[in-house]
Amino acid sequence: MADVQSIDTSLEDAPGKFAQAALERHKQEGLNLAVRARWAAIAVIAVLLPFLNPRIEVLYSLALLALVALNGWFLRRVGRVGRSGAELFFIAFDVLLLTFALLFPNPFNSDPWPTSVVYEFQTFMYYFVFLTLGTLSYSWRTILALGHWSVVSWLVGTALIWWLGITYPQISAGIAQAFPSDTLMAQFVDPNNVNWDRRIQEVVVLLICCYTLALTVRRFETLLLGNAGLERERANLSRYFSPNVVHELSHNDEPLKQIRNQDIAVLFVDIVGFTALSANRPPEEVIRLLRQFHGRMEAEVFAHDGTLDKYLGDGLMATFGTPVAGPCDASNALRCARAMMRAMEGWNDARESEGLPAIHASFGIHYGPVVVGDIGANRLEFAVIGNTVNVANRLEALTRPLGVSLIVSDDAYAKALSEKVTKPHDPLDAVGEHVIRGLDVPLVIWTA
Repeated sequence: MADVQSIDTSLEDAPGKFAQAALERHKQEGLNLAVRARWAAIAVIAVLLPFLNPRIEVLYSLALLALVALNGWFLRRVGRVGRSGAELFFIAFDVLLLTFALLFPNPFNSDPWPTSVVYEFQTFMYYFVFLTLGTLSYSWRTILALGHWSVVSWLVGTALIWWLGITYPQISAGIAQAFPSDTLMAQFVDPNNVNWDRRIQEVVVLLICCYTLALTVRRFETLLLGNAGLERERANLSRYFSPNVVHELSHNDEPLKQIRNQDIAVLFVDIVGFTALSANRPPEEVIRLLRQFHGRMEAEVFAHDGTLDKYLGDGLMATFGTPVAGPCDASNALRCARAMMRAMEGWNDARESEGLPAIHASFGIHYGPVVVGDIGANRLEFAVIGNTVNVANRLEALTRPLGVSLIVSDDAYAKALSEKVTKPHDPLDAVGEHVIRGLDVPLVIWTA
């Protein structure tokens, strides 16, 4: 089964991209499941029919079942989220084919029976099979369309049988003689009578089930859209945090609001000489360069379990150990800086092949205590505050007078060496003590 009309206007209020992707995914999964369920149900009915009617004309009914199975395959091919003319055609064909199979006399049946005798076989129940299969499409509009079209086709077919069907008056006369004082009983057992009261009862029950299933699927659709919103929020988190941090955030209640002190590693990255590099260049080219730079650096931050704290114009700040401290935060920061340097080398090779100037970046890493938590009133922001952040920033700035690309504080390097990691760290060179503004004592630094 498939959607009949475009998804409800509530989709417009949902996160468009994620809602559409979720609906497309669930729609296709639902169609595949519906077709498999259809084929399974048809297989059961095909096995059951010969037992109910062990005659050669049952092959006609089996041929109609094969058409229903084939139509399900077409529905799966054309089904999509939104309005589809082909989809509507095959849904309508489904209902008409079912009605034809249930009401139209078997041309290979030579028994002299009234046409309305088909109602004695209680075949109306097969509409309920179609209706329940329609729930797998995850569309309440599909359920309503199936229910309404089934009711209309059943009533139209019944009207045609009542008007044009074959009758045998002698049967009715014989039944009237058998029940001379009970006309209701005579009408009830008369095979020439279509029993409109029973037909109306059937369609009313079908409509009740139809609307109940439609409401159930409508509620599911609301849950699906809510889940799409959660996926959007998770995707937004993944733009700032590494996947393992996103997992932590999504499985805990408000972990960022817990203001606390903890030791983390802080990494600052900056493009060397960006002001001169961007001078006299078109703004579009400058922004494109920054996006390319940030994209490469951001990828390495997330690949090494870091958190992108903020972009700083032509640079960025990343933290390792936020919002939850890990066993290898200093090592991850050091590995991330090394990976960033290799990424810059690959990028510069590509730029050189295009005749563009090389881009040089500088890196500074420090490890120490900070205060983490939300700041702000109406618009909250997860902040990392402390002298550790200032020192890491000043170490990055110190790379220029020292003529190196990477400076790591002794605290960060010692912590990295003490962490139990499977791969040994690339060695750094000790430079000695340097006075860092904000620290009471000189700091031993290491360079790449």
